[in-house]
Amino acid sequence: MSDVPGLVDAHHHVWDLDHRPQPWLSEPGHAPIHRTFGTDDLRAAATRPIAGRRLRRTVVVQCVTSVPETRELLALAEGDPLVGAVVGWVDLTAPGVGDVLDELRAGPGGEYLRAVRHLVQGESDPRWLQQPAVERALRTVRERGMAYDILIRDHQFDQAVRLAERLPDLPLVLDHAGKPPIASGELGAWEQGLRRIAAHPQVRCKVSGLVTEAAHRTWTTDDIRPVWELLLSVFGPDRLMFGSDWPVCVLAGGWNAWAATVEELLGGCSATETEAILAGTATAFYRLDPLEPPAPERKEGTPCS
Repeated sequence: MSDVPGLVDAHHHVWDLDHRPQPWLSEPGHAPIHRTFGTDDLRAAATRPIAGRRLRRTVVVQCVTSVPETRELLALAEGDPLVGAVVGWVDLTAPGVGDVLDELRAGPGGEYLRAVRHLVQGESDPRWLQQPAVERALRTVRERGMAYDILIRDHQFDQAVRLAERLPDLPLVLDHAGKPPIASGELGAWEQGLRRIAAHPQVRCKVSGLVTEAAHRTWTTDDIRPVWELLLSVFGPDRLMFGSDWPVCVLAGGWNAWAATVEELLGGCSATETEAILAGTATAFYRLDPLEPPAPERKEGTPCS
């Protein structure tokens, strides 16, 4: 067994355009990723280690509002050891959510369904997550022992906070740190929302998708650093998880560019804190099979700054 611990990518996507169209890829600016991407493409792209760790496990996340897509992702997880969990989609506004979840979990790869997600960022209703049907469905998700991935933009924090208040025993993770508007630099509203949701102990946060919220061609580590430092301050390393948002991150430099940035940002973290961000938090939240244990820390580092 290697004494070098592994790396978990807590957020990536795959799609086969010959099999399932992705209409959102036709939007302006998406031409570089308007092609099929599979896990072998991810293996080929993710060649740079972070803090000596190489990619060993991933969480694949739904892209479209499609139960058949979720079935395909579960079958992928069953056949590919890189994928340790699936975040799928079910219609949270429809009756019978429990039956759909049970059917998915009874099918090929069903044991890998660890969370669900809805594209709330695209919903205009400021109380979408507070719809009675949605709350009932999310209680069912909780009863099935699963979690919920929150995908919102900075103006939608109110409903995410209310969800955390009303369902305190539903494990939640904030995708892409709530999409801070890094390119504009107008982080005030985002910071207020982030602090409010971080006050709820059942909420974790993905350090993912940040480079695509920055200026795609010109961002630097210094553009990301204020967001990183705030995330560390309000969540702490043991509630943060690394994610690439690959292949979407190809629009702003790709997997290896983001990995290099994360390694630089981790420079003030101890080995224990690095383990949490790069593997431990995601492993616990998504109930992944454990990777090999980290090498013993030779000296105590300073806390993440």
